[in-house]
Formats: sequence, C-alpha cells, structure tokens
Amino acid sequence: MSLRVAILISGSGSNMVALAQSMQGDHPARPCLVLSNDPAATGLSKARAMGIPAAAVDHRPFGRDRAAFEDALMRPLLEAQPDIVALAGFMRVLTPEFVARFEGRMLNIHPSLLPKYKGLNTHARAIAAGDSEAGCTVHEVTAALDDGPILGQARVPVLPDDTPDTLAARVLPMEHRLYPAVLRRVAMGARGILTLR
Repeated sequence: MSLRVAILISGSGSNMVALAQSMQGDHPARPCLVLSNDPAATGLSKARAMGIPAAAVDHRPFGRDRAAFEDALMRPLLEAQPDIVALAGFMRVLTPEFVARFEGRMLNIHPSLLPKYKGLNTHARAIAAGDSEAGCTVHEVTAALDDGPILGQARVPVLPDDTPDTLAARVLPMEHRLYPAVLRRVAMGARGILTLR
C-alpha cells in the first residue's frame, strides 16, 4: 500500500509537479492532495490536470490570526490522511503547534545551503557574501524556521557575473532533482544526507 503525500504550495507549483511526476511506478508513495494558501495559485490547476485533488484556504481573510488560518488549513489536510506532508514553495510560516501534528513527517525545500541564509532573498545573500557555491536543501520541518535536520543538498557554482535571478534559474532544476530523490528515500524509510551536484 502506497504512502500518501500532501503537497503545500503558494504559487506555480514547479516543485510540486516534479514531486508528483516522480511518484509513479515502483515509487512507495502517491500524491493525495495539493493544498494552497492562495486560491489563485497556478499550481492548483496543474495538480487538477494531473488528476490530484486540489484545495485552497485563502490566508488573507484571517488577517493576523494564524491559529484560525491553520485550523482551516488543517481540515482538508487531515481529511486527506497524509503520511508525509511536503512543503513546496509554501510561503506561510507555520506555528509550532501545526508542525507538531506532523512531527518527523513534514519536509521542506529551501533555496540555500542551510544552515546558511534561512528565510528570504537567499540568492542575493549568497552573492553578496562572495560564496563560491549556492544551492538548495531539503530538510525536516521543525518549529524553528528553516532549521530542521538536513536530508539532502544540491550544489551549484556561483559564477562571477551571477545575479540573483540567474543563480535562482540555475538552482531551480537542482531543486526539481533533489526533492523527488529525498522524498523517495524518506518514503522508503531511509535517512541520512543525500548530496547532488
């Protein structure tokens, strides 16, 4: 019996598509839901086109009431009964209480070589620091932002003429390779750090 994976997105869902496309054949998991905080997220229509149930809970009517938003978000998530929750460009910070419901079963991909550059503007920060390498990290989600155990990293060189946009464009295909590879390992019960170049 396949494990069930819920994928949370906020935008185009390119990592969601990479994850969903990977969960075929002998893969031990299948996507059971794509869920967004933005009803206009284009990734929702991509999910539906792939035959994956999709839903949205707009965060904006909740204002600063994160608990109420998360209560609403939790309803379709629990209905889907996921074994694994994969954050794929989900741009809301989740409370410790929400994260605790899926402890050890929630993954995220972040566009830096953690523990460097938690939060936003990661590519600009890597360039400004003069780093020779950048990349992305898949990690287990914990209560602290971008701080859980690292499960995989992919590295790319930072070129002398790089801008944040050109660096981001080179990192993104690595995200699309790394996240599916780590998800498969996690679904098979494997841990440790996977490294791609």
